[in-house]
Amino acid sequence: MTPGTHSRRRRKAARASRIIESDQIHPPEGVPLTLPVARTGVRFSAQILDLILTLITLIAIVIILSWLELFDDTTISAVIALLFFFIRIPYYALTELAWNGQTFGKRLLKIKVVAHDGGPLTTHAIVLRNLTKEAEVFLPATLLLTFSWLSGWQAWLAIGWIAICLLVPLRDIYARRLGDILAGTHVVHLPQPVFLPELAKSHERSEKFSPDFVFRSDQLDHYGAYELQTLETLLRVGPPILHKQRKRYANTRAIVTQKIRTKIGYAEAIPENKQEAFLRAFYAAQRKHLESKQLFGDRRADKYHAENSDGKRQ
Repeated sequence: MTPGTHSRRRRKAARASRIIESDQIHPPEGVPLTLPVARTGVRFSAQILDLILTLITLIAIVIILSWLELFDDTTISAVIALLFFFIRIPYYALTELAWNGQTFGKRLLKIKVVAHDGGPLTTHAIVLRNLTKEAEVFLPATLLLTFSWLSGWQAWLAIGWIAICLLVPLRDIYARRLGDILAGTHVVHLPQPVFLPELAKSHERSEKFSPDFVFRSDQLDHYGAYELQTLETLLRVGPPILHKQRKRYANTRAIVTQKIRTKIGYAEAIPENKQEAFLRAFYAAQRKHLESKQLFGDRRADKYHAENSDGKRQ
């Protein structure tokens, strides 16, 4: 094997390592979360969708103001420029605040802004990253549109700034622009809850396990990962072959079903022939609930996770 081959393999491994690291967030709880980073293409598409929405709003307001004769033809350019500025500035910040890191375009393309350290997304970070967008996105766009009006040195400065705004997200492993770097954020694709392969496939194959039983969010808040693993062990074992063992399994299943019903306040009685379906439906709903909470920093170890100020379990 030649030295060149070794060198190429090392470079390839280094690139793969960077990609893996770029897709991981390390929240304060210490559990790394793998969230695919939204690259430049999908972010640009979301930006175009947001731009279309703000332009539609701008056109509607200009039509209304024109109908009311609040400006004339000599001031229309200045009015449009000011209106567009005062529409887009609050639009990006307020939508990301209201939708937890998403604008209209990001919601359609299923991406969102997250804190780079895995912590909560703060108002300061959202406002900062959107204020810098003026210099990184709209200023370069304006420079391109007015490039023919610039003098020689002004044109070179414009080219330099546009190049910097393009190269920073292309070279950063998290595809962050300068505003994201300053705000401590980056954009990821929305996470998809993942179930253990065997049990997840069994639910997909047997629809009878889920439609009959629906659980509310408050009912799923009673249990944690430890109890879920215990239930998973029971479901993985399944009904044994021997008659005596099947009877013991049925008794255990009935006890577990009753305990879960009591704990979560599930009022309806569960017939013996539907206990297996109930437990599997509860397992699927509970796992999805815990995974969705863990993805956003709320990790529940077990049902005793909450403690009062005296350190006693509640």
